[in-house]
Amino acid sequence: MEAPPLDMVFGFEIDTADTKAVQDFYGPLLGWTFEAEAAPGADGVALTRITAPGAGSPTGQIRRHTAGVKEAISLRIESADVTADAARLRKLGAKVVAPAAEDGDGTVRARITDPRGNLLTLVAPAGGHSPQAPQPGAMAQFELSTTDLEATRTFYGTAFNWSFAYDPGSVGTPYHGIQTRGPIPTGGAYDHSGNPQAPDFAIISILTTDVPATVAKAVSLGAKVDDEPRSTTYGLVFARLIDPRGNRVGLFSLPQG
Repeated sequence: MEAPPLDMVFGFEIDTADTKAVQDFYGPLLGWTFEAEAAPGADGVALTRITAPGAGSPTGQIRRHTAGVKEAISLRIESADVTADAARLRKLGAKVVAPAAEDGDGTVRARITDPRGNLLTLVAPAGGHSPQAPQPGAMAQFELSTTDLEATRTFYGTAFNWSFAYDPGSVGTPYHGIQTRGPIPTGGAYDHSGNPQAPDFAIISILTTDVPATVAKAVSLGAKVDDEPRSTTYGLVFARLIDPRGNRVGLFSLPQG
């Protein structure tokens, strides 16, 4: 079984005050390589491309801010018109935290938080992007956790035409596959409805060949375990980490055979 290419959610951005610390964790853990961008971001931040093993092009970016910035990993969502989409989503309950602006490479981006407070980046990439099937070490899906599934479903369904379908093979917290633009789901949502103490989040999830081994290596590099490795009824193994910068990150391996 092969992981599907990401489509509308096509990458991620890491906001940090310490680029080297991010590289020192994710490089050894996942085999990511890094290359500094020649031009800064629209807000003057230094940019570093992230490329996963076997990837034909970068799927992530580090954005280095001054000390005191909130450490965060945000999903990149493709937009044909970032300004218009940011305004449209604000009317649906999102908050625009950084208006549309153009980076030095011609990429246009805006930052919003959805009604649950999750940071998202709307991006019109210079030259567009070509979805690629991820290899181990690459972002292969995204996940949401929500204490109000219906509100989350309504927002994303209206905002991007995403659909949610219950996964009968899930274990523990009810889980819903999210289909964005392609023919099969490339995301998922944990349904914590009725549990106000549960976390709300939007995270990247990384494909790996051995989830327990990757978790152990991450812990040796300074991460904490947020959700121990478990398996669905059909054999997909998953876990969740909190990296040394405080960001949640998912891991999963595909069913064998």
